[in-house]
Amino acid sequence: MVDYHAANQSYQYGPSSGGNGAGGGGSMGDYMAQEDDWDRDLLLDPAWEKQQRKTFTAWCNSHLRKAGTQIENIDEDFRDGLKLMLLLEVISGERLPKPERGKMRVHKINNVNKALDFIASKGVKLVSIGAEEIVDGNAKMTLGMIWTIILRFAIQDISVEETSAKEGLLLWCQRKTAPYKNVNVQNFHISWKDGLAFNALIHRHRPELIEYDKLRKDDPVTNLNNAFEVAEKYLDIPKMLDAEDIVGTLRPDEKAIMTYVSCFYHAFSGAQKAETAANRICKVLAVNQENEHLMEDYERLASDLLEWIRRTIPWLEDRVPQKTIQEMQQKLEDFRDYRRVHKPPKVQEKCQLEINFNTLQTKLRLSNRPAFMPSEGRMVSDINNGWQHLEQAEKGYEEWLLNEIRRLERLDHLAEKFRQKASIHEAWTDGKEAMLKHRDYETATLSDIKALIRKHEAFESDLAAHQDRVEQIAAIAQELNELDYYDSHNVNTRCQKICDQWDALGSLTQSRREALEKTEKQLETIDQLHLEYAKRAAPFNNWMESAMEDLQDMFIVHTIEEIEGLISAHDQFKSTLPDADREREAILAIHKEAQRIAESNHIKLSGSNPYTTVTPQIINSKWEKVQQLVPKRDHALLEEQSKQQSNEHLRRQFASQANIVGPWIQTKMEEIGRISIEMNGTLEDQLNHLKRYERSIVDYKPNLDLLEQQHQLIQEALIFDNKHTNYTMEHIRVGWEQLLTTIARTINEVENQILTRDAKGISQEQMQEFRASFNHFDKDHGGALGPEEFKACLISLGYDVENDRQGDAEFNRIMSVVDPNHSGLVTFQAFIDFMSRETTDTDTADQVIASFKVLAGDKNFITAEELRRELPPDQAEYCIARMAPYQGPDAVPGALDYKSFSTALYGESDL
Repeated sequence: MVDYHAANQSYQYGPSSGGNGAGGGGSMGDYMAQEDDWDRDLLLDPAWEKQQRKTFTAWCNSHLRKAGTQIENIDEDFRDGLKLMLLLEVISGERLPKPERGKMRVHKINNVNKALDFIASKGVKLVSIGAEEIVDGNAKMTLGMIWTIILRFAIQDISVEETSAKEGLLLWCQRKTAPYKNVNVQNFHISWKDGLAFNALIHRHRPELIEYDKLRKDDPVTNLNNAFEVAEKYLDIPKMLDAEDIVGTLRPDEKAIMTYVSCFYHAFSGAQKAETAANRICKVLAVNQENEHLMEDYERLASDLLEWIRRTIPWLEDRVPQKTIQEMQQKLEDFRDYRRVHKPPKVQEKCQLEINFNTLQTKLRLSNRPAFMPSEGRMVSDINNGWQHLEQAEKGYEEWLLNEIRRLERLDHLAEKFRQKASIHEAWTDGKEAMLKHRDYETATLSDIKALIRKHEAFESDLAAHQDRVEQIAAIAQELNELDYYDSHNVNTRCQKICDQWDALGSLTQSRREALEKTEKQLETIDQLHLEYAKRAAPFNNWMESAMEDLQDMFIVHTIEEIEGLISAHDQFKSTLPDADREREAILAIHKEAQRIAESNHIKLSGSNPYTTVTPQIINSKWEKVQQLVPKRDHALLEEQSKQQSNEHLRRQFASQANIVGPWIQTKMEEIGRISIEMNGTLEDQLNHLKRYERSIVDYKPNLDLLEQQHQLIQEALIFDNKHTNYTMEHIRVGWEQLLTTIARTINEVENQILTRDAKGISQEQMQEFRASFNHFDKDHGGALGPEEFKACLISLGYDVENDRQGDAEFNRIMSVVDPNHSGLVTFQAFIDFMSRETTDTDTADQVIASFKVLAGDKNFITAEELRRELPPDQAEYCIARMAPYQGPDAVPGALDYKSFSTALYGESDL
């Protein structure tokens, strides 16, 4: 340091001598070009000069006091160069050359030149400032020189977000005063006139020193004096400005304001470090909070989806049949609503959940956080297992419903057929028991007995003819039992009653025959013609009843071949009608012949045929009924034929569309697989290509909707098979859902690769190289590598994982990173994350601990008050809620452990 007092004693006054102005420059000196108004202005504004004199003098004295001296007049006290050299030594911390002894002008010039040479050595370009002007007391040049020193040593090193000097200092002021009302710092002159900006700077860093809310914008002098006095008393910043001068000047001097404000910047430089540390912590906490929100969203969505699956599976597994077709059709409609309305959103939710899970894991890896492990039962694998169980339960449910509807339809048909045949039989048996029990033969004449015998024979013939109907009734009842008809009890009761009655009729018939035969020897032969009529009329009558029954019989067919078979059988029946008509004429001819013989022989008949109740009128009436039923049957069969032709059209229509949509889906699935393997161009090109491809797939949806409409028509028509296509609607739906899920997953994979590339600084060439290496060993194009394939891939990239102890240990370490769930497969995304982690750096727990230590003032703990002061409210509360109490020997009440909290953020320990 210059020996100011010794040098001052050796000075000798002498004549003035010229001196060379200090010059030189460097890369840092161009900033003076912004201040070359010292060379442009012939005169300083008197008000500005006054402000600069006071400010620069106070600034110089704030440093000279450290050396035990000061100046009174800035343009006089620096003329000999001694205090100028001393000032430079104090502010630079370096030694200057020894000053020359003597008080002659040449000694003063040489000393000033030494000072100017030192300034120039710091990269400062001095414009038009020479030693002679300083020695001569030139106020303009002296102030310009001091401003140059201030710029170089007090302002030049200020940097905020890659700005420097004036811009950096201005940006710092703007940020610090931004929260304060009535403060808007845009420059270093009029923005400071009301004094609020100075007070805001102090309050921002030392709020206990200023009652900012009590300051008024319309009282600038009070505001300025308050800030100046507080700064001088508590911050050791000398009063460099006069409040009256600033208020009384239209535009305060910019250099004076900058000089004074720079003192605030340096005074609060420690707080700046704390702010930097707080920013780092905020960044880390923001990442952690975002990841926790994503984890909570995943847990909630996974729980909702699993709960929906849990509720839906029992419904799909419920195969308890209903009693009626209407109830089963309602279950079928509910299932269709489930497929059309309820399941598609859940398919989308499942796909989005997987995408969100992959994105979250990528973000955790990129921020050097441990992988997210969902709570028990909510893993992606749990969701996939649940979904697989759902689809297994769903599989065959629709087929079961249709089969049940078909079964119930068959049951209804059989039940109606049973009721019809039972009613006919019961009508026939009505009164038969009473007739068989009648003992009329005991008082009958011989002719009557013979008539009774013939009548009984006719009845036996009739009884035998009805045997087939009874067997049919029993067979139908048995079939209804086997098909589990819901009203089987009543059917069985009625059938048993018919069978019991039939057995009783058989016994009674046998008893009556025995009684008639016992007296037959006593009777005469009765009228043969009546007997012949009765014998032929009964079977014919039974045939007509059977024909009417068949013509009115219900029928159910499902194919065009079945209805054509019924039409053919009906045509065959119609071909027998001429023979039946001839038989009818023959039977009626017997009756007419009997009447003709009786008339010709004057025999008076006793009324109706004693051997049968089937009169010619009954035969003609039933024959007319048969004639009426034939065209009705024709019409019913033709209507059914038209319906089956329409069904066939629906089958062909659906098959035509399905045979297009099915192969299209399969082709798209193959193309997506090929695209995910080839991946040509940049990741953005691939992403755009995949999204265009996804739009083309979504645009194809109307074709699927059309197919659903056609399938709906087929089901409404109760069509159960389709020989024209191998594709069912179920296959098409599953394929479509797989297609949408696959393209969405492929897009998400590329987006995660972009996220990884951008966060880790991976070049496009590196990404393509990683993809090429991965694809080379992905022989089956499955999108994942087994352990051996992955090891070969690592070796190809230069990793030493050969089969020795050290290589195996390294490979096991890598596998624990890329396959934390031990699935035995390494996806491309996990491979990319590993490669990027190996080559780039991220923030670490040690860095976060160091940042907290700055905020804590080098203490091993931090308090809630300090956190709330240094961090935004939400992040401060986030830390306070999660930090454990500090347990160290230097702990104080309310101390929090920021070290364990920081390591827990990175999964290195548990809170």
